[in-house]
Amino acid sequence: MQLLINIDVPDLPAAEALYVQAFGLTAARRFGEGGVELLGAQAPIYLLLAAPGTTAAASSLRDYDRHWTPVHLDVVVDELEPALQRALAAGMRQESDIREANWGRIVRLADPFGHGWCLLQFVGRGYDELTT
Repeated sequence: MQLLINIDVPDLPAAEALYVQAFGLTAARRFGEGGVELLGAQAPIYLLLAAPGTTAAASSLRDYDRHWTPVHLDVVVDELEPALQRALAAGMRQESDIREANWGRIVRLADPFGHGWCLLQFVGRGYDELTT
């Protein structure tokens, strides 16, 4: 199985600049004026231009205010503080304090397009600390 990540955005150039600066991704291919492929993560990320108010799923309409969804993206980093500063400088918004756990550290972020993100720094055995 191959996983592709698609993220709807209302402003393609702004989204590309944000994710490239915040996460060190690289723009690889463009799909006309409507999409760009970003590489540098374990799965390609496709930014797709989708205007606010257009149909998103079923009969709901796209809106780029901060929203909750059961799906969000985690970015695993070696050092949390420098990664957080880079993300904030790029335009992300911090939504929580850094939380410490036995598996590592986490901070919640939101992008200007309403999507939720987390930065994770694993310590010790990472998530294996949670297994028996």
